[in-house]
Amino acid sequence: MFRVVIPARYASARLPGKALMSIGGKPMVQWVYERARASGADDVLIATDDLLIVSASHSFGAEVVMTAPTHASGTDRIAEVARQRSWPEGDIVVNVQGDEPLMPPALIGQVARLLEAHPRAQVATLATRIESLEEFLNPNAVKVVTDGEGRALYFSRAPIPWNRDGAPAGIETQRVFAGSRRHVGIYAYRVGALLRLAALAPTVLEMSEKLEQLRALENGFEIRVGDAVERPGPDVNTAADFERVLALTAPDNPAGS
Repeated sequence: MFRVVIPARYASARLPGKALMSIGGKPMVQWVYERARASGADDVLIATDDLLIVSASHSFGAEVVMTAPTHASGTDRIAEVARQRSWPEGDIVVNVQGDEPLMPPALIGQVARLLEAHPRAQVATLATRIESLEEFLNPNAVKVVTDGEGRALYFSRAPIPWNRDGAPAGIETQRVFAGSRRHVGIYAYRVGALLRLAALAPTVLEMSEKLEQLRALENGFEIRVGDAVERPGPDVNTAADFERVLALTAPDNPAGS
């Protein structure tokens, strides 16, 4: 059993109102909701602080939870929902961001099963193989390295693992990225761990890299990382990202189904 909570806010810094931007005649958050519903989740909720998103979500039959406008992250918003609903600490909740309209339902179920399969882990997430040097060097593509059992060692915007011999004249000369993995920003949490994580202060590495998952690592949480069974479509942070999604969801494109 697992639940999905979709944190969605209207006042996005880089692309305000993106949760309600229309893709194929439906608001973006509806795309995310429908994919979450197809994942096998027992319950799917949308968590927001905006009445426009509440109204839109009700129009396609979603259950919505109003949360505080002061949350710094989707994790904090989901933690408020867990507290409101008094979910048992051992339950599993999956965070599917409201700007992931092309998140495959298979990945949502996969990350929940990964956490369920590892009782000592507090968090689970996914990764995909990096396919180009450009992706490897891109700071917006978050990289992850794990131990031999699949436990996360580190997440970084930097190109890791770094092949010393592949860059004899500095970073711009690197040509080796074999074995590198890109983090997929979907998380499954045990509710107790989620509540503890949300109560912790931001950490040094988290603030440096601007990666919230480092707070969990710095505080000793075990994060399991699985290889995604599908490569997800792009999330939407900018207008250019949105145009990419529109192209991928055009009627003549298989991703639009």
